[in-house]
Amino acid sequence: MNFADYGIATVIPAYRVERDIESVLSGLPDYIKHIIVVDDASPDSSADLITAAAQKDIRIILIKHSQNQGVGGAMISGFEKALELGAQIVVKLDGDGQMDAAHLPALIAPLIEGKADFVKGNRFRDFQSLQQMPFIRRIGNLSLSFLTKAATGYWNIFDPTNGFFAVRTEILAKLPFNQLDRRYFFETSMLSNLYLLDAFILDVPIPARYRGEASSMSIWRVLVEFPIKLIRTLLRRIILKYFLFDFSMTSVYLLTGIPLVLFGLIFGITKWIQYASIGIAAPTGTVMIPTLSLIVGIQILLSAIEIDMKSTPHKALTNPL
Repeated sequence: MNFADYGIATVIPAYRVERDIESVLSGLPDYIKHIIVVDDASPDSSADLITAAAQKDIRIILIKHSQNQGVGGAMISGFEKALELGAQIVVKLDGDGQMDAAHLPALIAPLIEGKADFVKGNRFRDFQSLQQMPFIRRIGNLSLSFLTKAATGYWNIFDPTNGFFAVRTEILAKLPFNQLDRRYFFETSMLSNLYLLDAFILDVPIPARYRGEASSMSIWRVLVEFPIKLIRTLLRRIILKYFLFDFSMTSVYLLTGIPLVLFGLIFGITKWIQYASIGIAAPTGTVMIPTLSLIVGIQILLSAIEIDMKSTPHKALTNPL
């Protein structure tokens, strides 16, 4: 497969990457037609280094932000430029050297062959590279992975926060850029919107490279901000998928199971407090009503989850290039 026959662009968000950006740019293969670098108001010399590199490589296009917009904001600027240039495939590549350009064919080939609409790396399939991942990142990614699966609807993928990905521009053009998160929730918000388009995502094992750099992700975001945004994403997906875009048995199960579980919890806790305060054992019927409500409600919700897991997109929308 000759990748040079296709319009492949890479978008590189650049912020405080003066140490690595030159090696990243020089390491990109010749088949990349457009190298779009977005200087996200970086306070270091990144922009000067990119400008110097562009004088040697005409493929490099520098976009400069006057104010920092976050990785999501930088990627959106890059996406818009790639669409303007008529690219067929867009690859996201970080400017800090953590993403090895040698793995680009694994991301690009399935898109050219029409096997997927979006291909992303999975760092957790390589045990050696997983051991090199900083402990905080490892715990954060593992703990949030299940919640992200539920929130986005892509139960078949892992390492959902991995930012090394490639996407067909037919799908990219349909994404509502105004609804994508501008900062660290960018990848997850992108997945949630891809799901609503019924786009098929393929996971490929690609190890990340860690060289002792400090993570800019704060523990506060991982423990507080991310779960809140994930819950909001989950609720949005359920409402759109099962009540606005369609109405199915999953919708019926949700309308039945959620009220039963809530009734069982509220009624059970209220009665437990009431009888405990007067020191009298609750009647059998009073105990059985919330118990049965919880059991039946949970079983119904498990059925809804099973259907939801099976409804993950499994076929590419795009054709081979």
